[in-house]
Amino acid sequence: MVSFTFDNPIYLWYLLSIPLLAYTHFYFFRHAKTRAMAFANFEALKRVTGEKLITKNILLLIIRILILACVILAASGAVFWYEGRVNENDFVIAIDVSASMGAQDVKPTRIEAAKETAVNFVDNLKTKSSIGVVSFSGTTFIDSVLIDNKNSVKKTIENVEIARMGGTDIAGAIITGTNLLLNSEKGKTIVLITDGSNTVGAFISESVKGSVDYAVEHHVMIHSIGVGSETGPIGYLPEYYNVSAVYNENILMEASNTTGGYFFKAMNRDELDQAYKDISEAAKIGFIDIKLSPVLMLIALLLLFLEWGLISTRFRKVP
Repeated sequence: MVSFTFDNPIYLWYLLSIPLLAYTHFYFFRHAKTRAMAFANFEALKRVTGEKLITKNILLLIIRILILACVILAASGAVFWYEGRVNENDFVIAIDVSASMGAQDVKPTRIEAAKETAVNFVDNLKTKSSIGVVSFSGTTFIDSVLIDNKNSVKKTIENVEIARMGGTDIAGAIITGTNLLLNSEKGKTIVLITDGSNTVGAFISESVKGSVDYAVEHHVMIHSIGVGSETGPIGYLPEYYNVSAVYNENILMEASNTTGGYFFKAMNRDELDQAYKDISEAAKIGFIDIKLSPVLMLIALLLLFLEWGLISTRFRKVP
């Protein structure tokens, strides 16, 4: 997955000056042609130039267009992004705390299993990563901003509890997690754990798509884990009250695939452990940025020297 972004995209409007450059080039060419035709001795001119009497200097025009384009793109802060191996990643762990996470199909409960495996994930990280924690149900809460103190992060995760508010705000969790990662200079990854479909937003599927687009715009990778079996008893209700793992697998899979991440289906504790292990391995992959402005300015400078050389030799002006 590769893409280009611009730190100062407003300068891209100056690319509209390229047609003006081409127009002025041919305008002055016609003016120079008229002057050349005023000479009577064309053989003398040909002996002086050693080439065609009149040329449109198309090569010079191309070089000047490239110089102008390089300068404009450099001023726009062009950045090239690609997916590759990274030394370090920063993470946001987003945990669903809706009532259904109290189901006991994943022992001891979905929420406790999610918390315990998340703590193990933090413990097993071998890189110097900063980690934030987000919990969400009908709304999204920031439990911890990005910090590199593992003990503090683990304590925060352990203190996450089932929320009284209903609903599952997956879109809000993605947007909040992305915002926490905005200033990170490392790979950016959200680990999203949920057992429910998004139920918040005027247009539910569109709200998730919008949040995923926001993550893509800021080069955040999303690994999602759908936790729970088809039905499981909720701890505070009799066992004959069952709750389904009703997460929308397609939405979670699309969110992960679109951002370069992976979707995991965890119907038991072992699958949940394996999902975190796979995420830890996948953390070696992230989005890497290359600032193109210095390279573009160097190219523009070299092309400028080339233009000067051509003007002084092949395209030298003869009165």
